[in-house]
Amino acid sequence: MEPGANPKPLRGLGKKFGDLRVRSKLIVLHNLFFLGLSLAIYLAALGRTRLGLAAVLAVSYGLGVLLLELLIMPVYVYRPLGLLLRADDSSRRGDRQHELIDGSLMTDDELGQIMRSRNAAITELRKRESDLAEALTALQHKNEMLEDARRSLAVQDRLVSVGLMSASIAHELNTPLTVLHGSVEKLRETVKDAAAQERLARMQRVTERLRKISGSLLDFARPPRYAMAPVEMRGMVEAAWELVSIDEKAAAVRFENAVPAGELVIGDTDRLVQVFVNLLRNALGAVKSRGIIGVSSHRVATESQAWAVVDVDDDGPGIPDEVLPQIFEAFVTSRLDARGTGLGLTVAAGIVEQHGGTIEASNRPDGGARIEVRLPAVQAAATRGDV
Repeated sequence: MEPGANPKPLRGLGKKFGDLRVRSKLIVLHNLFFLGLSLAIYLAALGRTRLGLAAVLAVSYGLGVLLLELLIMPVYVYRPLGLLLRADDSSRRGDRQHELIDGSLMTDDELGQIMRSRNAAITELRKRESDLAEALTALQHKNEMLEDARRSLAVQDRLVSVGLMSASIAHELNTPLTVLHGSVEKLRETVKDAAAQERLARMQRVTERLRKISGSLLDFARPPRYAMAPVEMRGMVEAAWELVSIDEKAAAVRFENAVPAGELVIGDTDRLVQVFVNLLRNALGAVKSRGIIGVSSHRVATESQAWAVVDVDDDGPGIPDEVLPQIFEAFVTSRLDARGTGLGLTVAAGIVEQHGGTIEASNRPDGGARIEVRLPAVQAAATRGDV
């Protein structure tokens, strides 16, 4: 071909030949071969020599074989088969990037049809695999939901039993508590000793607290009715610790109340005292003698709400990793003695959530546990008109 000549006619001819069916290709090659052979015989006959005829036949046969093996078979048979083999090898190795054959390399003959059929089958297979994976994920999610529902039903069954038992206990406690409260009041009227008066005053506060708890047990299965108002956090924490400090162990523990004076949240005072009594009692059970329990707070703000974040810290052994994710679920406890019922943190979490807050548990980097309570601060709550 001369420089600058256009190769497109030859390429077009090769494309047309490649698109022919295998039978048509063989017919064309057969006819071309015998046409060339006939021409060679004719030319050799003109020379009228046997040797020349034999030479022409040998050359014609050799050229036909070379043309077939070096041009026709590699382009139209070996290359398509190689593409199929490489694509299959990629599929076996999981190489999805190379398992499909490029459409521009396919001809319109039977081998091209096989390639297209294979590509379509592989594409459909991958789609089915993707659908199966999505179905498996959805099934696993539904199984998790069913398991959560099963656990929730089991907890609800136990809570119903606890509710019935609590109502019965509250009914039985009301009478002796009323008698005890009246007796303490009478003693306060007759006893003059200041130290005794202080102990009687504490006993009276405890009996009042017990009577409120007894009343709340009767309301266990009913929607809570809270008297929402601004609550001063520091004083409320002190009141909670005063109730917890009745425990003899509290005398050997250092309690630090670092909540700033004047920190106000919106809530029901009695219910919030109950929250921190449970949290402080939990901390007291975790620390050793001469341990430290600390309560501190700070404020954080979001776009629509200001929050008071109160941290209850202890220097005990911390919460076991297997217990931490379910620490606020009913009947979960890390304590092995009979004092740990597993309900204290559950009750605390329920009250905090009913106040529109959140509660989280974690282990401190330097040892011990931390319970973080987040409650709506007065400033943002008042802006919303909740007060």
